[in-house]
Amino acid sequence: MKKTIATLSLLLLTASPFAGAADWSGKVLRLGVDPTYPPLEYKNPNGQLAGFGIDIAEALCAELHAKCLWVESSWDGIIPALLARKIDAIASSMTITPKRMEHIAFTNRISNAPTRLVARRGSPLIPTAESLAGKRVGVEQGSSQEAYAKAEWGTKGVEIVSYQNQDQVYADLTVGRLDASLQGSIQASYGFLDKPAGKDFEFAGTTLQDDKFFGVGDGIGLRKEDVELREDLNKALATILANGTYARINKKYFDFDIYGAQ
Repeated sequence: MKKTIATLSLLLLTASPFAGAADWSGKVLRLGVDPTYPPLEYKNPNGQLAGFGIDIAEALCAELHAKCLWVESSWDGIIPALLARKIDAIASSMTITPKRMEHIAFTNRISNAPTRLVARRGSPLIPTAESLAGKRVGVEQGSSQEAYAKAEWGTKGVEIVSYQNQDQVYADLTVGRLDASLQGSIQASYGFLDKPAGKDFEFAGTTLQDDKFFGVGDGIGLRKEDVELREDLNKALATILANGTYARINKKYFDFDIYGAQ
């Protein structure tokens, strides 16, 4: 599955801030994050960023001897922010999909969070267009779940309602404005179903699998031209997987292996 300042060296005479930067020591990476997706990225009661994705990104920055500067963004605005150079990478848990890869690049897989439908406990709903016809399903704007729901269900009588963040989806689900919500299963488990607000809800049906929309897992999003940064982040990822840092962070948040979660 997400804190200081500075500037990075230029690539091809200012084409990219990461040109030829073999040494990241003391440099700053501006990492975009949507902190509304616990336990991957969220704010703790003290208002500090926390979560699996935050800790993993900090560990990667530590391997590069760089500093993380966190930049909060709505999910639907995070890729535009990257392309506009307002941030250097998307450190939230972003699903690696073919459509997104048309515009940006990704590191190797960092985690895997399958998609599932959530509905009120005892509901007969399952994640099919036939079952959901005439129902309202909430999704987060800019998410792979939104893309899937609109393409596969929205043309078949299902009303897809998009929200700026996941907290808003759950708020409307609990008061009955939505019949179901579609999101990553890990976020749903730890961020809603295990909380008091989610006590009357449960997963409905099985995991959705469609590589066109849900890709091969989650990674850090980057501009395509920032090849060296991607390579260095991949090396750092391999290091924390090998030296036990990844496993330690995984254990802090989950009782299963999120790297290969299904």
